[in-house]
Amino acid sequence: MLLRVAFFVLMAIALVGFGVVAWFTLRPPPAAQVAQVAPVAPATPAPPPPAPPPEVRVLVSARNIAAGAMLKPEDVIVHAVPAPQAAGAIPAESPDAIRSLAGSMAKRALASGQAIRDEDIIRPTDHGFMAAALLPGMRAITIGVDATSGSAGLVWPGDRVDLTLTQTLTDPALPPGRRISAETILTNVRVIAIDQQLVQGGTPGNGGSQNRTVTLECNPEDVQRVSVAMRLGRLSLSVRAVAPDETAGANPTSPGNVAAPRGGSVYARDVSAALDGEAPPPPPAPHVIHIFHGAADPKEFKY
Repeated sequence: MLLRVAFFVLMAIALVGFGVVAWFTLRPPPAAQVAQVAPVAPATPAPPPPAPPPEVRVLVSARNIAAGAMLKPEDVIVHAVPAPQAAGAIPAESPDAIRSLAGSMAKRALASGQAIRDEDIIRPTDHGFMAAALLPGMRAITIGVDATSGSAGLVWPGDRVDLTLTQTLTDPALPPGRRISAETILTNVRVIAIDQQLVQGGTPGNGGSQNRTVTLECNPEDVQRVSVAMRLGRLSLSVRAVAPDETAGANPTSPGNVAAPRGGSVYARDVSAALDGEAPPPPPAPHVIHIFHGAADPKEFKY
């Protein structure tokens, strides 16, 4: 009997052990282990970066430009900007694009590097340009110059110049040293406009003696002085330095201190020592004839 009980006990222990072994063998692995053996899905490729917008070459200001200033070639440069930022800007389509703006007036202040648009400037060919360029109370007068008297194409709108009159005096009583004179009739005058040939400079084949025009800003009194000077002789321009001239006195009648009092005259004898000290020749002594007729007093004739 005891053997039978022992046999059943051993059988029960064996069945329990077999069941435990089978449970550990057949149970599913933990979630962490499943994640480790699971195949990794391929990563989705990142989309390519968007292509940059195309660039457009436009004209921009090379420095800060004040409202009312006349543009010079060195005030404008060519710069490439993204197409969305170039809307309305003046394109640099040709090598002469910068030169085409020379003489234009800025209608508003332009910051350095700012794209220049048509609404920012007024060109010399636009209607109302002259009236917009003049200071209050000033007048515009145009004089004719040649390639030499116009400073050989070096004068640009916005420059300050002196106006010199050279004339030949025809009085025969004057000595040769005083028959040619020069004097500065206006100083520190602003150039408003220059005709297109002088702005672009002389080109080969153009006659050097061909007259050109320069328009100056003057007060009404100086306009009259220039009008008379044009009838007296030859007018020439000389460019002034950018810095103000401390030695030139201000003309209280000129708004904006545009013109200053004229200087003294320089004669030919002041330039050439060969003409210095000459005096007009003395008039020849007259010939005298006395005529006697009887007892009457003699008569005197001079010739």
